Amino acid sequence: MYTDSHAHLTSEQVIDQIDPILARALEASVTKVVNICTDAQTLRQGLKLKKRYPWIYNTAATTPHDVEAEGESFFPLVEQAVADRELVALGETGLDYFYEHSNRALQKRFLLKYFDLALSAQLPLIFHCRDAFSDLFAFADVDYKDAPGLLHCFTGTVEEARGVLDRGWYLSLSGIVTFKKSEALREVAKFVPLDRLLIETDTPYLAPQSHRGMLNEPSFIIETAACLAAVLGKSVQEVAEATSLNAEKFFSFSKLI
Repeated sequence: MYTDSHAHLTSEQVIDQIDPILARALEASVTKVVNICTDAQTLRQGLKLKKRYPWIYNTAATTPHDVEAEGESFFPLVEQAVADRELVALGETGLDYFYEHSNRALQKRFLLKYFDLALSAQLPLIFHCRDAFSDLFAFADVDYKDAPGLLHCFTGTVEEARGVLDRGWYLSLSGIVTFKKSEALREVAKFVPLDRLLIETDTPYLAPQSHRGMLNEPSFIIETAACLAAVLGKSVQEVAEATSLNAEKFFSFSKLI
């Protein structure tokens, strides 16, 4: 049984195809999917999707890319979803200095807002981080110390992975780890203990090697698991079970009303 720990099921690229996509997920033994809602529309659709598919779980936050355009308007909707106990985590939030679609000061301000909300709601945080680990770690060490976190779609170095683990956080790998040129990321996979590792598709983005150029979907997660199994010298079943158990520990699916 697989858990896709990060998918944008309600993005406009895939929402019109969601029923066959989820049917294929079940056929591939994907029994839980965490749907990442990043604006009012995807949250609204995510809450509807949860009613139809109880094995879908929602999170919400504005990405660091979009805080300039949508951060202020979306935050109250996230607060309401938290109050209504509709979410298993907050995210994806964080810092992105590679694209820097929103200025760094604003990215930091919203990161701190989500720190506060996560702590008050006792929900874990899903982080997006690119070229900004030193700042993410520094801010978290002051305002989010000893609190639960997950670095989604990790593409950093072994040293950055060490920083994630040193803070007690989990790390999630996507289909990128299957790419032919991802030797360095496969070295990260060898470094991270299996009990701190999750897997994800980041649907509809980042389809694994055999599906590159296609829209990604949760059923494709089996290729990522198989790649990690080969790298780690484990069976695919061991990887699937361990990463699903880690997802349960992080998200506490069973606690959602």
